[in-house]
Amino acid sequence: MTASATGPLSGLRVLELADEKGQFCGKLMADLGADVIKIETPGGDATRTVGPFLDDIPGPNRSLSFWHYNTSKRGVTLDLESGEGHGLFRCLASTADIVLETFKPGYLASLDLGYEPLSATNRKLIMCSLTPFGQSGPWRDYLSSDLLHMAAGGQMASSGYDDSDVPNAPPIAPGGGNAWHTGAHYAYVAIMAALVHRTATGEGQYIDASVHDACALSTESAVASYIYRDEVVIRQTGRHHSASPTPRAQYRAKDGKYVNALTGGGRLDPASVRRLAEWFDSHGLAGDLMNERYQDPDVIKANAHHIVEEVIANFIANRTADEVYHEAQERDYPWGAVRAPDELLSDGHLEDREFWTEVAHPELGRTFVYPGSGAIFNRSPWRISRRAPLVGEHNDEIFGEELGLSCEELARLSDSGVI
Repeated sequence: MTASATGPLSGLRVLELADEKGQFCGKLMADLGADVIKIETPGGDATRTVGPFLDDIPGPNRSLSFWHYNTSKRGVTLDLESGEGHGLFRCLASTADIVLETFKPGYLASLDLGYEPLSATNRKLIMCSLTPFGQSGPWRDYLSSDLLHMAAGGQMASSGYDDSDVPNAPPIAPGGGNAWHTGAHYAYVAIMAALVHRTATGEGQYIDASVHDACALSTESAVASYIYRDEVVIRQTGRHHSASPTPRAQYRAKDGKYVNALTGGGRLDPASVRRLAEWFDSHGLAGDLMNERYQDPDVIKANAHHIVEEVIANFIANRTADEVYHEAQERDYPWGAVRAPDELLSDGHLEDREFWTEVAHPELGRTFVYPGSGAIFNRSPWRISRRAPLVGEHNDEIFGEELGLSCEELARLSDSGVI
């Protein structure tokens, strides 16, 4: 029984032994149709204890975080360290296309469940180990967290505030989970590449994926600026880091909301300033921008602070964020309103693209709205085929119906803590 009969990854079986580092990688494959079997320890994975919880009531089947990251998966519980659990996993691995795991380096190998023994009986198997620092190197056994990776990977050095806004401000981390998402995305890309290789050669392979490596690849221009130009980028409030200060980009509108108004980086030329002046003048807020002297590039350069910090800021302060945003886009300015997460639920663009999707939770008799896909597939549709599995929900289905264990055997394995 696969999770989807139509997705682009339909027909693939994935065994997921992943915690918060890799569960998003499994979700990406599951929602695209792969039959992802999430294997947890008896009693459930620790990620089930991550809040918030439904109706603020904690419970292993009530974590909203777990719900989000484990859609479209089936779930079983299994003690890999027991003899019978070891054997059951080997049976599952013989039927799998992909094994995704996030254990400490060497753990599965110590149980004789590493890539070599598993691939000996399944030469097409692809195994991806996503760990904090990879399978080799002096840091391979270091403990980590999402926050640590944002620091060690370079992102925090580029995130923070201008000295003019917060003097001597420390680096800050982006929102929670960025490192895990980054690592999971790169692991997903690596698995897709390995599948292409397998299609051409018939051979599986082992993938050593590192969250730290992935973060180091995702610092935008920071690393390149240092290597090739010997420049250290500086943190800037609400905008990209830069080797030198750039004009601020966020302005408070009349309704108290913010607008991202990008005006630096060579965007203030005579033609652009004229368009701004005419736009602002239609609302009686052009200040002195209609003056012909602003058709001189040198005058614009000399008065850039006045144009940005006084005229543009004043215009935005006298209009609502949505008014500024839409009028700017109509005039080819890449400006946008800053949205709160709850505002996205009523975002007309996302509604038009049918981004939000309803997912049924039959055991609760309720349906909940979930985020959708980042792409629309016209021939092999993406979909959330089911809500996240309950603890051990598919033990009978997978171990009994698919592997052939009897009801008596399943009861015994459950009583003994194997499943």
